[in-house]
Amino acid sequence: MTRELDGRTAFVTGSGRGLGRVMAARLAELGADVAIHDIDWTAPAKYGEFSDLGAVAKEIGKHGTRVMAVTGNIGDKAAVAEMKQAIDAGLGEVHILVNCAGGDIGASGGKPNPNNALDIAFEDIQVLTNNNLIGTILVCQAFIPPMVKAGSGSVINIASAAAHMGCSPEVVYSTLKAAVVHYTRCLAKELLHEGVRINAVSPGATKTARFQATRVVDPARMDSSIRSLARYGEPEEIADAVAFLAGPRARFINGQVLRVDGGVTLFPG
Repeated sequence: MTRELDGRTAFVTGSGRGLGRVMAARLAELGADVAIHDIDWTAPAKYGEFSDLGAVAKEIGKHGTRVMAVTGNIGDKAAVAEMKQAIDAGLGEVHILVNCAGGDIGASGGKPNPNNALDIAFEDIQVLTNNNLIGTILVCQAFIPPMVKAGSGSVINIASAAAHMGCSPEVVYSTLKAAVVHYTRCLAKELLHEGVRINAVSPGATKTARFQATRVVDPARMDSSIRSLARYGEPEEIADAVAFLAGPRARFINGQVLRVDGGVTLFPG
C-alpha cells in the first residue's frame, strides 16, 4: 500500500469513535500524522469501542505515524481555538481537515424525542445546530486560513444521505446536513483560486457501534458479503472515500459531494 499522505497532518473531528475513528485510522495508514478528537476523554467508551481517547490514539499509532488527541465542543469558538493551538504545537499545521463530529444527538445525549418537524424541542434544535452546522463552520474558520496562506490543503465535510431527500423523523438533523452540503459548495467557490479543495462525503446507513445501538436494525442488511447493495455500509467504505478526497488522486476534485450509500439516493440533488 502506498503511503500517499506521508508528510501530511490531518485533523479528524469526532474521531474517538464511529466513522471518525475509522477515517483517522485510514489516513494514518496512508502515512498522515493525525490529531483525533472527541467531546471528552472517555467518549469512545459510550458504545464500547475503546476505553478512552488514549486507547484510540495508541491503536491508530500502530500505523507508524504521530497521533495526538484533543477534546472539546466544536460548537464553542474558544474550545476550537484551544484545540488548534494544541494541534499546532503537537503536530504542526493541519493539511487535511475532516469535519466528522455531529450526528442526530439532542440535548439529553441521545436522539431527540420527539424528533419530527413540528414537535422537536427548541433545546434539541440548538444542540443539533451547534454540533452539525455551527461546529463545522467554526472548525473551518479556525483551520482553513493557514491552508490558504500555504496555498494547499484538503477539507472533507461529512454530511449524510439524509441531506439529499425528505426525511421524517430526523428532520432537523437532515436539514442541517443539507446546510453542510451547501456550505461546502459555497466555501469551495470562495476558495477556488487559493489551492484549497473543499468537498463533502454523504454516507448512507453505516454499521457503526452507535448506529446499531440506537435503532432497530434490519438483519437482512447486515451482511456485507452479499451481492446486493441494499445493505448497510461498512465504516471502512466511508473512510476509503474520505481518504481518496484527501489525497493527490483527487487533486482536481473540488466542491463535490460524494454520496457513499449503495445507491439509496439515486437522483440529482
